[in-house]
Amino acid sequence: MAKFIFVTGGVVSGLGKGITAASLGRLLKARGYKVTLQKIDPYFNVDSSNLSPYQHGEIFVTDDGSEVDLVLGHYERMIDENLGASNDVTSGKIYSAVINKERRGFYNGSTVQVVPHITDEIKDSILALDNNVSDIIITEIGGTAGDIECHPFLEAIRQLQAKVGRQNVAYIHVTLVPYIEMSGEQKTKPTQHSVKELQNVGIQPDVIVCRSEYPIDSSSKKKLSLFCGVSQDCIIENLSTENIYEIPLNLEREGFAKVVLRKLKLDDREPNLVKWQDFCKKAAEVKTCERVVNIGIVGKYVKKHDSYVSMQEALSYSGINHNAKVNIEWISSEDITAKNALSQLSKLDGIIIPAGFGERGFEGKIAAIKYARENNVPVLMSGLGAQAAVVEFARNVCSIKDATSAEFAPDSKFAVVKKYKGENDFKKGAHKTILEKDSLLSKCYNSTSIFERHRHKYEINESFKEELESKGLFFSGRAESNNAPESFELKDHRFFVGVIFQPEFTARPYKPNLLIDKFVSVILNDNK
Repeated sequence: MAKFIFVTGGVVSGLGKGITAASLGRLLKARGYKVTLQKIDPYFNVDSSNLSPYQHGEIFVTDDGSEVDLVLGHYERMIDENLGASNDVTSGKIYSAVINKERRGFYNGSTVQVVPHITDEIKDSILALDNNVSDIIITEIGGTAGDIECHPFLEAIRQLQAKVGRQNVAYIHVTLVPYIEMSGEQKTKPTQHSVKELQNVGIQPDVIVCRSEYPIDSSSKKKLSLFCGVSQDCIIENLSTENIYEIPLNLEREGFAKVVLRKLKLDDREPNLVKWQDFCKKAAEVKTCERVVNIGIVGKYVKKHDSYVSMQEALSYSGINHNAKVNIEWISSEDITAKNALSQLSKLDGIIIPAGFGERGFEGKIAAIKYARENNVPVLMSGLGAQAAVVEFARNVCSIKDATSAEFAPDSKFAVVKKYKGENDFKKGAHKTILEKDSLLSKCYNSTSIFERHRHKYEINESFKEELESKGLFFSGRAESNNAPESFELKDHRFFVGVIFQPEFTARPYKPNLLIDKFVSVILNDNK
């Protein structure tokens, strides 16, 4: 049986429970333990697919095609493991499952209630990860202690300790310890109240992780220990930092993994954090590096940077790999036109046109792509960005003036982008792409076949392939499943690459995505 760690939050939201959980996963994995992470969100959406990026940021896609909360991206990047549908749980999933069972007569006429039916379903979703693959399962409970919607999940993880044994469960509570500037005091009262909320539902935290802008002094630790019933060495300081990848190292110095393993009655092995330390050292060095690249991300959700968090991280990994600082310029695709493209984009070293859905801002993406193509500016386009590039090339190079996408004009005879035909008309998850031997992509990946993650309902219309190719657009990759074009290049351009998949989802610290890494490399070589 696996050991279970539950991470809860208190006082305020946004304290970084996910990063804390992922950092612990990194520290445990560094000790040789097999670890997986799970996020439980109390909202009633079944998954993240229909959530606005303005509210929840990016929708992350896993290998199995699940559309999940962006924190799973942080999990994957921190522990360097692929996650899937069972690692992402919402109230919507839980209640839908229970209602479906009731409709099928699963409960034999019982009155269906929060306890035991909802809580049993929650426990089952957690225990589903206990499949002899992981030694330790870390589950983060979204929201904060005291929230109405969190209560069934807290009750479920309280019940679970009776099922698996108290020695197999550790409860970690992440709270805020504010500092009052006027009086010069740290205040532990918010944490005390938050722990009381947990104790009211029968959960006694084993470890308290204190988020703060200032070091937690010994008197504060002593007070928290007394009032919260937690050993003083289990009061862990987690200070704010500019680089989230420093957090595992900071928590290691605090003895975080050591006390958690002690609670779980597991051996505290010597951690191997050499690669992680090297990565963090390089990340710190590039902050003051003279080599700087200015890359513009042209999208319609740029006001909320978390909408493109995987791309941000992927670019930073490649910058670190090449000892260069990547400076991202956020540019709204709704503000770009053919007339103002020069003034908006002229200071950029490279341009990213990311994935997305919808017509809003599409013409701005086309204007940015036209500028990059005509001015020999390195540009990488993915998903909807790649679709916009095909429309731009068809209009301005092939003279198909009415070229468009079937997403916006389903009856158009000039839809160079068509509806994807496949299971559920929506291509999601990791799929195989076959690359041409003489393509830039095959050189980037050092292979003629790759697996990258997709999330799109439309694809390039092969009916126009010959005409587009005759004008110089080289289709460098095709889907193994249906032979549809999935990538293209301009060979006489410094870097003009479009891919229907989203390469940023597979980038990891000290393992940059090879395509994005090549994009950054080309810019740096040109700037020397």
